[in-house]
Amino acid sequence: MVNGSMKIVTGKAIAGRIVVEGEPLEEGGTVAVLAPERDEAFVLDAEAEASLLAAMAEGNRNDLITGEQMLDQLRG
Repeated sequence: MVNGSMKIVTGKAIAGRIVVEGEPLEEGGTVAVLAPERDEAFVLDAEAEASLLAAMAEGNRNDLITGEQMLDQLRG
């Protein structure tokens, strides 16, 4: 369950692990990873970010949709 605010960070996969750019995340914290295809950019405007955070909150309430449904909603 998420308490407080969520943050979106970027990183790279190195040797099978996700290395986060910037400040480190809280040890033991739960994360969600969205990985674009190699030739795709992953850019969110404020509206898409809000939609993504709302979808993640739904998941934390066990009000789940599939990943494909979430991406379809983000694409508008």
